[in-house]
Amino acid sequence: MKSYGIKAIRNVGLFGHQGSGKTSLAEALLYTSGAIERLGRADDGSATCDFDPEEHKRRISINVAVAPCEWHETKINIVDVPGYLDFQGEVRSAMRVVESAILVTPAQGEPEVGFDIAWELASEQNLPRAVLVNKMDRENADFGQVVQHLRNRYGNGVAPMQLPIGSAATFQGVIDLVEMKAFIGSGKSVDCQDIPADYQEEAAEYRALLIESAAEGDDELLEKFLNGDELTHDEVVRGLHEGIDAAKVFPVFCGSASKDIGMVDLLDIVIHEFPNPTEVGRIHGVHPQTKAEEIREATDTAPLSALVFKTIADPFLGTLTYFRVMSGIMKPSSMLLNPGRGKEERIGQIYYPRGKAQESTSEIHAGDIGVTAKLTDTHTGDTLCDSAKPILLDSIPFEEHAYSIAIVAKTKVDEDKMGPALNRVAASDPCFSYHRDPETGQTVLHGSGETHLQIVVERMKHFGANVETVELKVPYRETIHSKGEGQGRHKKQTGGRGQFGDCWLRVEPNVGNGFEFVDAIVGGSIPRQYLPAIEKGVIQAMETGILAGYPVVDVKVTCYDGSYHNVDSSEAAFIMAGIAGFNSVALKAMPVLLEPIMHVEVLFPEGMMGDVMSDLTGKRGRIVGTEVAGKGKTRLIATVPQADMVGYAIDLRSTTRGRGAFTARFSHYEEVPANIAQDIIANHRKERGAGEHSH
Repeated sequence: MKSYGIKAIRNVGLFGHQGSGKTSLAEALLYTSGAIERLGRADDGSATCDFDPEEHKRRISINVAVAPCEWHETKINIVDVPGYLDFQGEVRSAMRVVESAILVTPAQGEPEVGFDIAWELASEQNLPRAVLVNKMDRENADFGQVVQHLRNRYGNGVAPMQLPIGSAATFQGVIDLVEMKAFIGSGKSVDCQDIPADYQEEAAEYRALLIESAAEGDDELLEKFLNGDELTHDEVVRGLHEGIDAAKVFPVFCGSASKDIGMVDLLDIVIHEFPNPTEVGRIHGVHPQTKAEEIREATDTAPLSALVFKTIADPFLGTLTYFRVMSGIMKPSSMLLNPGRGKEERIGQIYYPRGKAQESTSEIHAGDIGVTAKLTDTHTGDTLCDSAKPILLDSIPFEEHAYSIAIVAKTKVDEDKMGPALNRVAASDPCFSYHRDPETGQTVLHGSGETHLQIVVERMKHFGANVETVELKVPYRETIHSKGEGQGRHKKQTGGRGQFGDCWLRVEPNVGNGFEFVDAIVGGSIPRQYLPAIEKGVIQAMETGILAGYPVVDVKVTCYDGSYHNVDSSEAAFIMAGIAGFNSVALKAMPVLLEPIMHVEVLFPEGMMGDVMSDLTGKRGRIVGTEVAGKGKTRLIATVPQADMVGYAIDLRSTTRGRGAFTARFSHYEEVPANIAQDIIANHRKERGAGEHSH
């Protein structure tokens, strides 16, 4: 593929809900433009943009994929974006490197949540966007109904630029409402004809909507339109172009990606109506040291700056780094600065990506997208730039992790490989993180959802670590509610020197002050050198719990009496006496279980309050308050036991049909209700019994 200047480049993202046909659309555009010779299918794994083994297995897209094509001396970088809700991070990545978006929705029913999320994110960035009503060849296709849904939801800026000719089995082409011509046929075999007689009235009605939207794209045209004057063809074209550029007009097209109908017109619209990288404006960032604003022109002559928007860790190829050149020209064998990490990286060979294939090139111009391999410390969201003119571009704003699981290695060998595998996966996936929980001893993975973490576990296998998921443990605590006193005695005779330690302990609550040990020995009943051993024994006993094996907190322990033996007493004997004393005395002091309580904030569309609230109260949640969050959203604040938050991401997605999001952070500990505590204690005894039996 030849090298293109910035004005002849279009970066277009394909967004929408899972199953709307984005990957098939990318394939149809590649095929129609001549970039590929055969029309692949997403269903059988032959599509250009689905190349990950997990994508083939699950039949969903999970990675952002880039595939360029050429159309009338213009290069179009098609960026195919997953629609499955677990991969919203990919949506955010792609939004940062495209100048325009095609949002895809099927011709059956109304747009789903993945479409809404992409629209919302595009609105935040004021990204020019169009809608493709796909699957016009399927049963129950209703273009008019989808357009009505879109206009109701997003306003009169939604402007149909095409009408379908036929639907379902009779779908055969489209009417262009700007040129008022019919294009019938599939692929490149398209005939331009006059609009069929039985479509002329409908075409006139829809053209009136289009002219209204075109007028809204330009103040001068709007005034003329409101005065009742007719807009000329050139004025309509100008109004649409300016309106699309300003993200005020959102053209709607129709087609069938699988039948390759409507693609020629769509490619024409992309190169004529969508902005090139220079039209979006200058690139803003900061100086990595001074934090003063830095600005770059989107030109080849400006100092180099590039944004990394995707990294893939491959066990055979190493790390692949996908970048968008924002300014300057990227060349192989150059040394670049990663200002966010303060490291220099040597760029090796550079390529144009096309799905999993790569085409070597000697330079990548401003505005274009490329890939390189084997960078040592550059991750998604990082900047690469000319070290003489450093700039730190805004990183990609990923959402907080919503879902967690725990894993264990299947064998000792897997355990050794688990750490490196986790590091490799985490380095390439900014929506995934992990940590070892010191309280439960578990390795906990955090991600965007159940499917996301299942794929993480599969990827770990590619790096040699076989792991399985286990139930996430809750870090309960134990404490006491009253005083208790008693003796801890350890006596053992084994032929030679014996073991003897004896102490009398008083335990009492020490709310909010942690553990405190008091030496109240008078008259030397226990020599001072043994007191630290008793304290050590008490601490050991507290770590293993009174009721269910969880650490004991907020306890004051006083050692007020005891006895010793001149020969048989030792530090070890008094440690054992401390353990025995605490274990027996704490049981008399009304021991209770404590559970972690989370501060939870849930964001969801208005009108879903009842469902969200009843779901949380069913999880023993206490509603703290609600507030209006803007953009038709409500925020609900609650405290919920951590034990009941396991899997909440899945429940919230179900309750809000994928439109809700939440954050949760630790708040405080509270006593576990008696009926739940009984079950936890019983399970602990059963596990302990099974463990002892196995030994």
